[in-house]
Amino acid sequence: MERLNGGAAIPARFRGGIVALGNFDGFHLGHQAVAGAAIARARADGRPALIATFDPHPVRFFRPDTPPFRLTTLDQRERLFAEAGADAMLVFGFDAALAGLSAEAFASERLAGVGGVVTGADFTFGKNKGGDVAVLHHLGEAHGFIVETVGPVTLDGATVSSTAIRTALREGRPREAAALLTRPFRIEGVVQPGAQLGRTIGYPTANLVLGPYLRPAYGIYAVRGRLADGRVLMGAANLGIRPTFDPPVELLEPYFFDFAEDLYGQVIEVELIEYLRPEQKFDGLDALQAQMDRDCQRARAILEG
Repeated sequence: MERLNGGAAIPARFRGGIVALGNFDGFHLGHQAVAGAAIARARADGRPALIATFDPHPVRFFRPDTPPFRLTTLDQRERLFAEAGADAMLVFGFDAALAGLSAEAFASERLAGVGGVVTGADFTFGKNKGGDVAVLHHLGEAHGFIVETVGPVTLDGATVSSTAIRTALREGRPREAAALLTRPFRIEGVVQPGAQLGRTIGYPTANLVLGPYLRPAYGIYAVRGRLADGRVLMGAANLGIRPTFDPPVELLEPYFFDFAEDLYGQVIEVELIEYLRPEQKFDGLDALQAQMDRDCQRARAILEG
């Protein structure tokens, strides 16, 4: 898997490739259908398979004050695209120059050299969203690339979308989000040193800053941690502002069962498996510890069940 700059010419070894074109934040069932169609066409035609994405998200460019909403980082998308079978990830850096390109200019400048494009049926592109799939078909004919579209994907009668996933996570329904994503929602980050308050009550945590990720419902979760060396750990985590402690600090704080190694400075990925309860302010550390004992017992039962 190679990461290509969408602002530069496509390298010769990838020219003529089939590109799955979209933002693909989350890379959910619907996104996977688009990518799968592109990869299948590429393999059938003996061409390279590429998956494109935009970073930052166009919403972040046009509405920079929008609260964090990302479901994946660029690194996570790269791994997901590789697992799907793509040969390369094509990253379009979304800036003023890209935002100002007409649909025609985007096709002639940014898609130069591709052999085909596969998109979702609702894909729009170009300045002021001046292009849609009908326009893309016309431009493909003009510039010599094929165009295919993939219709919406449904699950249990509802259309799969990033919006539905974000709503499920914000409402504390991570299992529903996982069904749409085909995997648990994962937050990746570098373990940060903290105030080590958890150690004082027997629950040392690996603290992660939430960064650009969507904020799921604050509360306690059953989680799985994935370490850089491939090990998978079970645990319970607080996601939120820790109302018992001052000052409030927004963190994801997983405590991993039967684990005592130093993780500071390491990159880990934490999967939200089940929402246990909302955050709560306790009168003292004894009450907090007693509740954490119960939370961990419940989380372990869920994860081992």
